[in-house]
Amino acid sequence: MTLLEPIHESAVATARRLSRTTGEGDDLYQEALLRAFRNLPSLRDESRFRSWFFAVLLSLHRSRSRRAFWKRFLPLDEASSEHAMPTWSAADQDEAARADRASKALALLPAVQREAIVLFEMNRFSVAEIAQLQNVSESAVKSRLARGRERLRGAYRRMERTEVASERPKLQFERTPR
Repeated sequence: MTLLEPIHESAVATARRLSRTTGEGDDLYQEALLRAFRNLPSLRDESRFRSWFFAVLLSLHRSRSRRAFWKRFLPLDEASSEHAMPTWSAADQDEAARADRASKALALLPAVQREAIVLFEMNRFSVAEIAQLQNVSESAVKSRLARGRERLRGAYRRMERTEVASERPKLQFERTPR
């Protein structure tokens, strides 16, 4: 528990970001905890616990992605965007909307790009650490980051166009008989 406590919140957030829904992320985190606890004797250096645990988390994420390939064709969990937030301030609602857009955009990325983006941008892992965790070269990680960022930009542009189109007033034309 002393090894896990400093990274707990970050690991939970990472699991949720890697997954398509919060529930799947929580399941992923719990499964990673169980596997890590079972394999804890294989950890040789306690100072490397953070990267070791994230390697366990990524390994489980990849195996779940392969096992449930068809799940990527299911709609995203839209429960958070459907709930009314009457007691929230405008700033809180804006922040929740931004988080929801980010979550949806991340869910559109391939798993390896999503992993690289989440680890680098949100968890502050270095490119070298991510390369080690993903078992690829540093140039592959840089490529995944660049491609992932480009896909995120495209997803945000599409979301923005959709939002603008939905805000435009709809004109109805009546057909008059000739």
